[in-house]
Amino acid sequence: MTADTMQEMADNSENYPVIVVTGLSGSGKSTALKALEDIGYFCIDNLPIHLVPKFLQLRAQITQEDVKVAFGMDVRTKGFVKHYMSFFPRLRKMGYQLHIVFLEASDEILIRRFSQTRRQHPLASDETIVQAIQKERNQLDSLRHDATRIIDTSSMTVHNLRNLIMEEYSQFPLSRRLQLHIISFGFKYGLPPEADIVMDIRFLPNPYFIKDLKELNGLEVPVQEFVLAREETKEFLGRFFPMLDYLIPNYQKEGKTHLTIAVGCSGGHHRSVVLAESLKNHLQGFGLPLSISHRDILRE
Repeated sequence: MTADTMQEMADNSENYPVIVVTGLSGSGKSTALKALEDIGYFCIDNLPIHLVPKFLQLRAQITQEDVKVAFGMDVRTKGFVKHYMSFFPRLRKMGYQLHIVFLEASDEILIRRFSQTRRQHPLASDETIVQAIQKERNQLDSLRHDATRIIDTSSMTVHNLRNLIMEEYSQFPLSRRLQLHIISFGFKYGLPPEADIVMDIRFLPNPYFIKDLKELNGLEVPVQEFVLAREETKEFLGRFFPMLDYLIPNYQKEGKTHLTIAVGCSGGHHRSVVLAESLKNHLQGFGLPLSISHRDILRE
């Protein structure tokens, strides 16, 4: 990439967002790209990394409209593994709002998916599927740590992932505004790896042990009334909300573009769902792009 090309890109960057969908093979990248395409993104899969600057340059020359662009990139993409560590920081430095969505899943789930689809892992030509998955994890480890959003699709269906992507990115900001995402989850299934702030609310009384509430979830009124009426809940929210009111503007000042707040209880069905919905209602007052997902609400 020449210095002139880089300068032309900087002159035309206009701070508009560029989404990169990446991650482990078999984790759902094609589904994510298709979902983005369905909500108006211009999506390109497997474009060699050295052609990205030229495409972005042409995009700025052809139209002045806010065209939302998403690239699918992974170990199949020519030059990606070798150059991503230097390429992405340069794009950010030039003013592009780069948003890296990293998809992953457990080894067991990835092996099952490749077996069911009878596809070959792109790195498995001379290795076993287990060795190929581990090799890919190692190659993309630095990128995972640099990702804006990490999505573990182990427990997701195609429809779950599609809905999550469409919900979260349909209102993706065309500026550097902070985007807020709220997750409710169950600790028994593990921490959400993408969370920036994790709040454990297992100290609150659990509706699971109330006969009439056990089979309901936190989106249903009886459970909401039970949880929100507790003095412990009122005191907690009276402390938690002001803390976020202080933190969020300071994150904005530091230039953070994505903040994920995870609220967890034991199983992810009751308390965490109620509190996540209450948090959503409170954070809407900031006027920032906001999405919410209940990660474990459908688990048995």
